[in-house]
Amino acid sequence: MAILNLGISYRRAPIELLERLAFTDDDLTKAYRRALDEDAIEEAVILSTCNRVEVYASVPTYHSGFQAVKRFLAETREVDPDELVEPMYANWERDAADHLFAVASGLDSMVVGETQIGTQVREAIRRAQGEAAAGPALTGLFHAAGRAGRRVRGETALGAAPDAYVAIGTDLAVEIIGGIAGRSVAVIGAGQMASLAVKHLRHRGAGPVRILNRSVERARALAERTDADHGDLEALPEALAEADLVISATGAPAIVIGADALRGATRRRARGPLVLIDLAVPRDVEPAAAQLPGVHVIDVGALRERVALHGEATAEEIAHGHEIVAEEVRRFVVRRRADDLAPLIRAIRERGAQIVQRELDRQATRLADLTPQERSAVESLARGIAAKLLHDPIVELKERTEPGSERAHARLLAELLGIDPDVS
Repeated sequence: MAILNLGISYRRAPIELLERLAFTDDDLTKAYRRALDEDAIEEAVILSTCNRVEVYASVPTYHSGFQAVKRFLAETREVDPDELVEPMYANWERDAADHLFAVASGLDSMVVGETQIGTQVREAIRRAQGEAAAGPALTGLFHAAGRAGRRVRGETALGAAPDAYVAIGTDLAVEIIGGIAGRSVAVIGAGQMASLAVKHLRHRGAGPVRILNRSVERARALAERTDADHGDLEALPEALAEADLVISATGAPAIVIGADALRGATRRRARGPLVLIDLAVPRDVEPAAAQLPGVHVIDVGALRERVALHGEATAEEIAHGHEIVAEEVRRFVVRRRADDLAPLIRAIRERGAQIVQRELDRQATRLADLTPQERSAVESLARGIAAKLLHDPIVELKERTEPGSERAHARLLAELLGIDPDVS
């Protein structure tokens, strides 16, 4: 089985398509069952974030795997397969590893070096394991990707602040409302991104801050950590009427802040413009809200236009990050090939040991007068020579053999050594 990655990201897809493809937490159990129903999918991991929806799968062949994963995405997300043709990308084996390692390192993010993606990659493999969808192939791949991400963040100056999206959105909001200090803010959601938003806004002097969430307990916990007020979503109309800035970052599958609710809130407002930063995919804020007088909506699509200006990563640091990724990909590929070829490699070493033993037995009469220490030294020398002669061919075998391919080099070496080429 080989590794295939199919995905759609912010680079080539509009936000409208990304939000239709996005998997919410509640979708995943059913989605994994559907994926494993495909004959060509042995393992699967779904990585769904604000900026990408990707599926990693262990499959028998590229063609059968591609068709199965594409069919899975189209059917589970109720998207016409033709809509996926232009924005979809596919990566096979080494290229799939290279892509995931770059993603986990933040090198493929809108804000280069952002760190939240590392957590999302870890959560993706953890959820897939919990659903019994990730086996040894994808577990090994994702753990290696995590290592690559940690190295990039630890060995380079990359690693944008995890609240980078909040910072960019807030900068855009400042251009509209003229400042953030002392401004009334409502944060919708109580997850990681909402927590980062509250901390960032507090650092910039915003306040008062009110946290609203479907779960009041989670809203209360975040509010207590950040000296904010809290409430449930029933308080949303009041919060919209009183806030200067609203940041919404929920995992809801449908609209949280509708245009009608905003229309009613603007009628009650006795203050300036209302800015909404929508960090969710699917979007929390109804797109039609942007057409209301005095309402300004900044969503993930709007953030894309500012990212290039915001990034501080230098070309040298980015290049260094890619060098680290390349090293980690090579390490992963060699280890994966070694695992795949382990039965054949054992057979080669056993063949060497058999030849050594046969020659020692043939020379037994000539070695009979040796002391036990001398005989041990001769045997050790013979085994050492055989091991060294086999070392380079085994290393080359790991380097050159692609999992899932015809393994021509492996078959040739096995046949030359008189070993069954199908031993693995």
